[in-house]
Amino acid sequence: MAETMKGLRRSHRCTEVSNKNIGETVTVMGWVQKSRNKGGIIFVDIRDRSGLLQIIFEEESVGTENFAKAEKLRSEFVIAVVGTVEARSGAVNENLITGDIEIRAKDIRILSEAETPPFPIEADSKTKEELRLKYRYLDLRRPDLQRNLILRSKVAIITRQFLADEGFIEIETPILTKSTPEGARDYLVPSRVHPGNFYALPQSPQIFKQLLMCSGYDRYFQIAKCFRDEDLRADRQPEFTQIDMELSFVDVDDVIDVNERLLHKMFKETIGIDIPLPIQRMTYAEAMERFGSDKPDIRFGMELKNVSDVVRSCGFGVFTGALENGGSVRGINAEGQADMPRKKIDSYVSFAKDFGAKGLAYLAINEDGTYKSSFAKFMTEDELDKLVELMEGKPGDLLFFAADEDEVVFDVLGNLRLELAKNLNLYSKDDYKFLWVTEFPLLEYSKEDGRYKAKHHPFTMPMEEDLHLIETDPGKVRAKAYDIVLNGTEIGGGSVRIHQGDIQEKMFKALGFTKEEAHERFGFLLDAFKYGVPPHAGLAYGLDRLVMLMAKEDSIRDVIAFPKVKDASCLMTDAPNLVDEKQLDELGIGIIAEDKDK
Repeated sequence: MAETMKGLRRSHRCTEVSNKNIGETVTVMGWVQKSRNKGGIIFVDIRDRSGLLQIIFEEESVGTENFAKAEKLRSEFVIAVVGTVEARSGAVNENLITGDIEIRAKDIRILSEAETPPFPIEADSKTKEELRLKYRYLDLRRPDLQRNLILRSKVAIITRQFLADEGFIEIETPILTKSTPEGARDYLVPSRVHPGNFYALPQSPQIFKQLLMCSGYDRYFQIAKCFRDEDLRADRQPEFTQIDMELSFVDVDDVIDVNERLLHKMFKETIGIDIPLPIQRMTYAEAMERFGSDKPDIRFGMELKNVSDVVRSCGFGVFTGALENGGSVRGINAEGQADMPRKKIDSYVSFAKDFGAKGLAYLAINEDGTYKSSFAKFMTEDELDKLVELMEGKPGDLLFFAADEDEVVFDVLGNLRLELAKNLNLYSKDDYKFLWVTEFPLLEYSKEDGRYKAKHHPFTMPMEEDLHLIETDPGKVRAKAYDIVLNGTEIGGGSVRIHQGDIQEKMFKALGFTKEEAHERFGFLLDAFKYGVPPHAGLAYGLDRLVMLMAKEDSIRDVIAFPKVKDASCLMTDAPNLVDEKQLDELGIGIIAEDKDK
């Protein structure tokens, strides 16, 4: 039978006890990690969020009744132990913070008994994720997940303190708001009071934080919950957390400065990484040309080379055909990989096709300087030599080439570069390389919708020198937008906002909105701008992604307490689920059964 806490108070967490406490009587509480009965003496490892501590029970010191309690201890029993701190009698355990001490028990209370858990509570669990997520409350007892969530808490606390010291005010913005169809798909919430009408859960606090700048709050921040109804992946969840900020009377450099100092403090005080400042900057155009990505991983080289001019007159139709259609031919050099088996090369060809490539050409440079290639027979020796020279190829290297429209070539080689680096171990998770990517395109053309869409959002300020192009050549207009990238992952992004009415009108026109449509969607913001709006800019981090990289995890699920799985469901609570007919009736909602045959 479980006992109570009456009369007991915990004096220390497990790893707060050290050899400095030898001879003292302490009270510790936690979960039984494991129990070993050696006949007359019982060794128990007790665990709390701080770590493990060894307890020894001997009948002579703990008494017959308490020794009997100790004999029935099993994994995950919750216990309280009063005992004396001693130097460890056996060999010191170098792997434990408390490996040089143990507690000789004087008293024990079993606060809660436990059934055998469905999987071991241990770090680096090999249990299938689906089972662990079903019993997430047990999974969260694992020390590696606890470390991750404690790290996340530290990041949030340091961020709050830093921004408060920089003059930012923490303000909460609404969770129930208006749907704005630009961007990802909204989560909708039906209104009982307004039948047939819906709130939307916020994809970001964007409009509200701009309104706060209109209201004179000067510097705002919020650790904000956001929601997007989109397909999941390793670094994406339907609900996620942003470190969100907005500043008035600033330009790009001001936003970058405060955020570089925030990142420096955050990484130094949590994981001991000293980020060199200032952080490198690179324009979007340069990032695409060199790395085929607007979030390049700069921990390794293997940069893209444009070889279009060298192959323009060659006899290989794949290359020349792409160039005739306005595309390009580019390549990457997998140094030292000329001996890669053909089967492995074919797997990379297949990989490239997943990103839109019709194929992938390759050329291996043998140690004797001869070539082994999928296209060499279509080119002269001189053409091949010039191609290899431009690619900085040397004996032992393997060159890959993609030929198509620029967008496809960048996507193919940018992703192939990352795949090769991962498989060839060209980088380490211990290496943290930051990069600001700036001057993004303001707009991108959607073939599906037959119009331009905002690359970021409709309130992003164009570069002043490109303003004259917004009506005549909108695709060439650059934005005063910036992303902060870490090891090939975008961890945050923002922009200077439009605060002049005439520029905002031009922006809406470029997006294909009439004045009426713009006012219908964003009327309250446009109205606010009539009453004096300061120049302002902002940035938002994905807190989940940021902590994932700091913790060296591969999925944000490992830094979120209760995450969803791939289909946006929760295996533990079985959400989403059906609701009572009465609730649906109150909301005026009817469910249409799906005709599976149809």
